[in-house]
Amino acid sequence: MQNIFFQLIKNLPPEFSHYVTLQLLKLNLFTGNNFKDPILHQHLFGFDFSNPLGLAAGFDKNAEVIKPLLNLGFGFIEAGTVTPKYQFGNERPRIFRLKEDKAIINHLGFNNKGTTFVKKKLKKLNLSSLSKGIVGINIGKNKETLNDIDDYTYCLQELGPFAHYVTVNISSPNTPGLRELQNRGRIEKLVQTLQKKQEEMNSLENTPIFFKIAPDIDEEQIRDIALISLANNIDGLVISNSTIERFDTLKSNLNNEIGGLSGKPLFLKSTMILRKMYTLTNGQIPLIGVGGINNALECYEKIKSGASLVQLYSALTFEGPKIINKILIDLSNLLKTDGYKNIKEAIGKEI
Repeated sequence: MQNIFFQLIKNLPPEFSHYVTLQLLKLNLFTGNNFKDPILHQHLFGFDFSNPLGLAAGFDKNAEVIKPLLNLGFGFIEAGTVTPKYQFGNERPRIFRLKEDKAIINHLGFNNKGTTFVKKKLKKLNLSSLSKGIVGINIGKNKETLNDIDDYTYCLQELGPFAHYVTVNISSPNTPGLRELQNRGRIEKLVQTLQKKQEEMNSLENTPIFFKIAPDIDEEQIRDIALISLANNIDGLVISNSTIERFDTLKSNLNNEIGGLSGKPLFLKSTMILRKMYTLTNGQIPLIGVGGINNALECYEKIKSGASLVQLYSALTFEGPKIINKILIDLSNLLKTDGYKNIKEAIGKEI
């Protein structure tokens, strides 16, 4: 029955398909086998991750289906991106499936119901009552905001106390000027302002703050972010967001649509950034590897390139929920074949 639902859904227009999927998840019509193996367990940021595979931000923008998603077998879910105020986003159509390339181009523009709505959802979820899984919230700024830092600070103070961790999205290509926050000086000011707010609020004392960066940054920006991360004891980096690059290998006739490209073609580019950041930070800052993961081998490659945790999204669109359990089983076998007793031993081993 689950496979029938998935086959029907993936042939619908992309944004409507996503809406239908959310409704089915609310009805608990998708389930997973929840594969468990101690070799995949890690204690990170003060939390227990049963496995390293998470769902990237963008799927559950308004924190409406976190429990059903955790029930599919993910080790953690990142909801959002959430902005202070409700935002419709960019004009439709704004999601394009590049089926031949197992890729997606999106030009959504942080469409979400805003902080007040999501805060109610997170409070109702109640982290202390969760029997499994880690929950993160991804925050951004409104398109028309007058002060970027104020938006991020507001989201952190309103949503941070109700999530295990917060990811600061400064890398979406679909909000004008957003990626400029990755530049030296601007990112440092943002980091220090958010850390100051964290120190002021007791409810944020144990809430790690991650920063999500783009795969399109140059060598100087990579070095700057690495140095700033080390100097300010940043909790973690998420590498990476979607890319504005259009690879020569793309086959789909939709490859020139405006927006960020994610999925299989992004794997190599995002993994190279990951490797460089792991080297530049001497493995001292936990990294979350995102971009192009379609199977356990690619998941393993991210881990050996320096990722403590990994996330996927596009692969779920093309393969359905069965991919979660398959990746976890195959990853467990890959680790055992290479003689590892725990996944932590494999982090950064290809550097």
